[in-house]
Amino acid sequence: MTESNSRRKFLRNFSVGTVAASTLPLAGCGGSDDPLYQDISYAHGVASGDPLADRVILWTRITIAAGGDIDVGWSVAEDSAFTKVVASGTTTTGAARDYTVKVDATGLSANKVYYYRFRCQGKESPVGRTKTLPTGTVTQAKFAVFSCSNYPTGYFNVYAEAAKLEDMDAALHLGDYIYEYAASGYASADAAAMGRASQPANEIITLSDYRRRYQQYRSDIDLQAVHARMPFIAVWDDHELANDTWREGAENHDPATEGLFLARRQMAVQAYNEWMPIRLPDAAKPDRIYRSFDYGNLLSLHMLDTRVIGRDKQFAYANYLNSDRTLNTAKFTADMAAPTRQLMGAEQVTWLQGQMSKSTATWQILGQQVLMARMNLPAPMVLGTAGYPAYFAIAEKVRTGQALTAAEQTLLDAPKIPYNLDAWDGYQAARETVLTMAKTLNKNMISLAGDTHNAWASDLADVNGQAVGVEFGVPSVTSPGFDSYFPTANPVTVASSLEQLIGPLQYAETFNRGFVVLVVTPTETRAEYRYVNTIKSKTYTATTGKIVRTLPGAANRKLVV
Repeated sequence: MTESNSRRKFLRNFSVGTVAASTLPLAGCGGSDDPLYQDISYAHGVASGDPLADRVILWTRITIAAGGDIDVGWSVAEDSAFTKVVASGTTTTGAARDYTVKVDATGLSANKVYYYRFRCQGKESPVGRTKTLPTGTVTQAKFAVFSCSNYPTGYFNVYAEAAKLEDMDAALHLGDYIYEYAASGYASADAAAMGRASQPANEIITLSDYRRRYQQYRSDIDLQAVHARMPFIAVWDDHELANDTWREGAENHDPATEGLFLARRQMAVQAYNEWMPIRLPDAAKPDRIYRSFDYGNLLSLHMLDTRVIGRDKQFAYANYLNSDRTLNTAKFTADMAAPTRQLMGAEQVTWLQGQMSKSTATWQILGQQVLMARMNLPAPMVLGTAGYPAYFAIAEKVRTGQALTAAEQTLLDAPKIPYNLDAWDGYQAARETVLTMAKTLNKNMISLAGDTHNAWASDLADVNGQAVGVEFGVPSVTSPGFDSYFPTANPVTVASSLEQLIGPLQYAETFNRGFVVLVVTPTETRAEYRYVNTIKSKTYTATTGKIVRTLPGAANRKLVV
């Protein structure tokens, strides 16, 4: 079908240009004859985020032709016509914050839809829609869950599709909202043809670089539309900084040519906080973004940082190979089991335990970056001594009941090791700490994860195999999945093979880009996987894929597929 224009209609129909300026109970900025304010626009749309029961963050950016601090008015109303304004005020922005505007609108009512807008020098922004958190008894909450949106890879059709949804409480973004690579970098082969070459063209390293990249992403009308439709609750992953970031460095950072990583990290964090509608728990600690959101007695959402503040450096299999390219199992196992190895850091772990302990909600949901589920594959497959296609063929023979040769059986019986040491699989003691926490506290825990660009649904179990909870892995908005590694393989075969080879994995989809609609009720939580058939054209079709559920209670902490 032809792509719907509903998101454009939403922005146009809610434009405050049709409302007389005299109805706006807020201050303007500058004087009409001041040349500083002659070319003001809202080229990056509006957004809201981090809703609480009585407040929400409102965001926009003022695009102007010259520098200087400016005053910006804002207002919040119960209706899109702004006849029932409930909050308003004026704030100041300028070059020091890249002309972004972020205010915490307080005094709101719980579980209520509001509309908001900005005004500067008589020029009004589009109108955004937001919603506060509920309190007390809550019967349902719905979230659109996203991850991994690489601008040059393709169009943001996933955001366009989500912007059509009328009943979302919030969007959850699990990271890789932007990517740091140069215009010739990762997954950019079609960018020039689509008019989506990365800006600036260089790999982003400085504060101005990061700001420019956010400006480009937020110029996208589909991203603007989904921001205007619902509040965002977001955390970063690595690409908001640099690929495979850890506490003191990153794979995609060379101190010899790119300077101190901690300086780059500070600049990336500053740009993120300027451009994202996030409320910092402590303004003096801009790199502390872990925080919780309570939806009454139904769920507590804990947004975590498994990437920046506490993560020890990732292990690499290359450092554990014998001369014959087999794994030095003893050394690898010992290092992996180190009890002091951190992913979140001790401070954040203590905070999470406190949050989960005091929560009386039915569900504890972790919004975080990387897969927590055990994703072990046969060692020859991971280490490259036997190719993935060979295993796909073996898995297909098993699925169809065909006999295996001795060599095939040997491959299938090889010891299994984690396929991705950048995930919780590379931090086993840290994972066990969180799983033990949930089990000891008798909580119904759900992990939400991004990062891999593929759709997964897995059971979570502790080291003894006891069920603890479930994980829903979110597909990417645009970033390539396993299909880019196996372009000639049948994606159905790839997914079914992985489901057979990985014990906890109950569902995989490695071909299509998409998002998850997470529906939470007192009796179940279900993940509805939504996909678009292309990101290379603005004309696309959308489908609902697998719907996977889990039920509350100690006897039910597994997936129902």
